[in-house]
Amino acid sequence: MNNWVTGAFVYIVVWWVVLFAVLPWGVRTPETPEPGMASSAPVEPRILRKFAITSVVAAVVWLVIFGVEQSGLISFREMARDML
Repeated sequence: MNNWVTGAFVYIVVWWVVLFAVLPWGVRTPETPEPGMASSAPVEPRILRKFAITSVVAAVVWLVIFGVEQSGLISFREMARDML
């Protein structure tokens, strides 16, 4: 990740992947759903809390990816050159 645009793009992709992993945490459905409501709709989605957790976990995952890439352990540029 030689520039901030690449780093930001990787963070955004990681953030979305982590969000879909975090969304089902703590979901409780109502015993008797209201008429017209989906029976699978959560009682309290706590979406802001899940966004905060997602941001922290995504930052940790991004730091691991950044560290691996900067260490030279895995070179994505070399992998791309080898594909051609």
